[in-house]
Amino acid sequence: MRKIAVVGAGKIGSTIASLLVGSGDYEVLLIDQSPAALAEAEGGARTLTMAIDDPEALASALTGAFAVISAAPYHLTTAVAQAAKAAGAHYLDLTEDVAASRVVRDLARDAGTAFIPQCGLAPGFITIAAWDLGQHFDELHDVRLRVGALPRYPSNALNYNLTWSTDGVINEYCEPCEAIVGGKLREVPALEECEEFSLDGVTYEAFNTSGGLGTLCQTLDGKVRNLNYRTIRYPGHAAIMKALLNDLGLRNRRALLKDILEHAVPATLQDVVIVFVTVSGLKDGRLMQETYVNKVYAQPVGGRMMSAIQITTAGAACAVLDLLAQGKLPQAGFVRQEDIPLADVLGNRFGRFYAEADAVFQPALRAAAE
Repeated sequence: MRKIAVVGAGKIGSTIASLLVGSGDYEVLLIDQSPAALAEAEGGARTLTMAIDDPEALASALTGAFAVISAAPYHLTTAVAQAAKAAGAHYLDLTEDVAASRVVRDLARDAGTAFIPQCGLAPGFITIAAWDLGQHFDELHDVRLRVGALPRYPSNALNYNLTWSTDGVINEYCEPCEAIVGGKLREVPALEECEEFSLDGVTYEAFNTSGGLGTLCQTLDGKVRNLNYRTIRYPGHAAIMKALLNDLGLRNRRALLKDILEHAVPATLQDVVIVFVTVSGLKDGRLMQETYVNKVYAQPVGGRMMSAIQITTAGAACAVLDLLAQGKLPQAGFVRQEDIPLADVLGNRFGRFYAEADAVFQPALRAAAE
């Protein structure tokens, strides 16, 4: 039985631990600096309370682990990655933070183990789906990635409920966003270039947010005209967040904004995750477009209700870990999400949350198109 360390006992980290323990193939150590967070975690993992911002101390706790999955806040990503390298363990994370991912890539250069960052939903599964779709074309023109974790029943002016890390939401709304525009690699501002689209009779908006592309910008640089990632929300959300961050200056007071959001915006388990990828380009000399769309809803897993963002993010990370353990991924160095076949993820026991939704949703789309 392989030993896995999961660092961070929040919503996603505790779900990862629960899924891995439930599989019967992994022995899991769940690490967090908060005894309260560890006490709330369910699923049978061993727990360890310790500070996770000290790579040397953390490395000692990770000794003997096959792999480390970081589900800690984005600002602790590099400390966990350094500790994993020192302990000689494979490393996976969920971070959308661009700067942290660059440090992880540097750490991977001379590593004897695999470093696989950005293994969640976006970046993560969305990157895998987009890359798979892009392989159907002889020449790429436009690649558009859209993802949203949304409440099914919005009831406030933000049209939003907290479904995952508040720190992560604020970070992706504030930091510059990578994109390819007119064939040039650029940084574009978050919360801008807002667009609207409809799906199943519901209108959504989508706008620039940071980190969702993972390494796709570097991979497709010089190979695509336009590449961008935007977060999906219900209409009106972006305008209010821009007022809070820009007009009220809360982008410079993120701790205050986090406190406001967590005390004013309720969490919910009744959510839906939307994955929407559109690729256009040339096929056999013709301009063509293909779209991948998937919806995943909150559902019971292992006897308890889990939100859609929990199961999609945790499920993607666990699927990548499974593929690594099965020898289907490189065992050393930097591994991109583009290196992971979509079919392998959908065929994996932890990728079933995407596969089951895909089996229902994609035939319906094809029938509508016909």
